[in-house]
Amino acid sequence: MSEPTVRTAERVDLLAAETSEGAQELRRRGNTTSDELGRELGAVLRVNGLNIDPNSIDHERRDDETMIINMGPSHPSTHGVLRLMLELDGEFVLRTKPVIGYLHTGMEKTAEDLSYVQGGTNVTRMDYLSPVINELSYSMAVEKLLGIEVPERAVWIRMLMSELNRMSSHLVWMATNGMDLGSTSMMIYGLRERELILAFFEKTAGLRMNLNYVRPGGVAADLPDGWQDDVQVICDTIYERSFEYDQLLTGQPIFRQRMIGVAPITAEEALALSVTGPLLRSTGVAWDLRRTMPYLAYDQVEFDVIVGTYGDNFDRYAIRLNEIRESIRIVRQCIEMMPKGDYRSQDPKVTPPPRARIGESMEALIHHFKLFTEGFQVPVGEVYSAVESPRGEIGCYIVSDGGPNPYRLHVRGPSFVNLQAVSLLMRGGSMSDTITVISTIDPVMGEVDR
Repeated sequence: MSEPTVRTAERVDLLAAETSEGAQELRRRGNTTSDELGRELGAVLRVNGLNIDPNSIDHERRDDETMIINMGPSHPSTHGVLRLMLELDGEFVLRTKPVIGYLHTGMEKTAEDLSYVQGGTNVTRMDYLSPVINELSYSMAVEKLLGIEVPERAVWIRMLMSELNRMSSHLVWMATNGMDLGSTSMMIYGLRERELILAFFEKTAGLRMNLNYVRPGGVAADLPDGWQDDVQVICDTIYERSFEYDQLLTGQPIFRQRMIGVAPITAEEALALSVTGPLLRSTGVAWDLRRTMPYLAYDQVEFDVIVGTYGDNFDRYAIRLNEIRESIRIVRQCIEMMPKGDYRSQDPKVTPPPRARIGESMEALIHHFKLFTEGFQVPVGEVYSAVESPRGEIGCYIVSDGGPNPYRLHVRGPSFVNLQAVSLLMRGGSMSDTITVISTIDPVMGEVDR
């Protein structure tokens, strides 16, 4: 006997149920409460208990006047496996809802089964465009729990590598944002300059990405011979070519029309959403942890915090372009002021013995073996350590129960927090601007779905 025929509408409902992401889904207006509608429209934002734009919810529009479409999660320009559900009125976006979780790796839970020594190999893979800064946040949190001091040279090496990593991340953004707007040349140029930095990372740490270079107690290895010349070439080349990017994009009429006045956000809205990084600074708020809550040796170097005025796509572009130049300025000061000395702590309970000693001393061999198999004990306590990543504030929260592994680890990922702004930024805009808006937020989905 043939199976009973299922009507088309019922089949669609069955398929929708199988692929549903539950509460993350963007539902039709008729099935959405007023509170939910307000959140999806970005109308319910609270700062000091005050509602921003509380009367902006459009209750009169009917479902038969709009349509809901799906973008992603496999769209090539969503900067990762991000899924967007859009409610459209013609070509204009009424509501947007990001659906996340397609890249979930459980890194925070995995950290509970890894020793503090092994943890760096885990966190470095969250934001794969700024691995050094991921490692820095984690290592500084572990060091606070241990109560150990990092040698001065290690502090400056960390700052040097962090700023090179910031330049590398912003170059990728310049490349991909240019491609999103039709500038294939910018894609080529941005990745070309990034190769200079990745080659230096490989020379220093042995890897181009996911370095596990910054570790509790210092860094994995000292800077290679001739590093000053290598870094100087990187700075000179990228600084000169940054003005070529300026000439290629900033005054280009099509680029300006796609960026100026598109997807603005106010300082009040940005603060209510707790966004950080270039997205917040584009509104004129000069919040940069390197300046407002200095760490490493940032209080000993000169640099400017770049801010915008209108909070639109163009401001976010201009900030990242100029932050590349400010990072170059910091790196050049690191070259001049780099101190001599140890590149890692000499505390034997945290730092493995020199490799040459392992073949000479049984005590060194045993110590090396125990450190990398059992790890080191960390005092009971909890700590939060935040640093400024290319995307904003990345913070590592660790709870220790006195064992060799974290009892709990949580990361405050700026990409995750900043992604909240999607609904607000896209509201009322053109569907053709959707990818550009995502690009200027600059989310890394490995960090969102960690």
